[in-house]
Amino acid sequence: MLDKPDLSALLGSRICHDLISPIGAISNGVELMLMDGAAKGPEMTLVAESVAHANARIRFFRVAFGQTSKDQRIGAAEVKGILADLARGSRMTVDWLTPVDLSRRECKLAFLCILCLETALGQGGRITVERGEARWTVSGSAARLRVDATLWEALSNPAAGADIGPAQVQFLLVPDEVARQHRRLTVELSETEIRLTF
Repeated sequence: MLDKPDLSALLGSRICHDLISPIGAISNGVELMLMDGAAKGPEMTLVAESVAHANARIRFFRVAFGQTSKDQRIGAAEVKGILADLARGSRMTVDWLTPVDLSRRECKLAFLCILCLETALGQGGRITVERGEARWTVSGSAARLRVDATLWEALSNPAAGADIGPAQVQFLLVPDEVARQHRRLTVELSETEIRLTF
């Protein structure tokens, strides 16, 4: 019997596919305008930064929410580029400490975990992603964490019935992806660190 298609991943792939080209075109247009010298000033800088951020987010979302197959790979250089662009101008840094050639499916789960950690790092902090022989560790640390206990409970116990809105959808997607990959997720919370292992 064929596996049921992952409708949320298909939807994510479709949206990212449809948005990445126009965002890229806008980015190229802004770059040409800046090179030509036709537009200068704080307004143009704001537009350029906004387009760069939108481009970084859509590339990140393509991995986090998009469709993957067992055989798809992604290079560490591409992942680091996406994360560096995403962190530019923010108070959060991401250290990606993994082998060069990675399963895109495993990266998808790591990216979803990064999105979960972002919710607790509202005032900035550091996220570290490491892959050992068989398990991944995605941890977030900051002097002050903003932890909604019901959201983190939803990772370990999807039946907990947390009130989850669009900004927290990753807390519903992580358990599904963990099950799809036949892994087990461990969540450890302290005052200054959250550690997710799968």
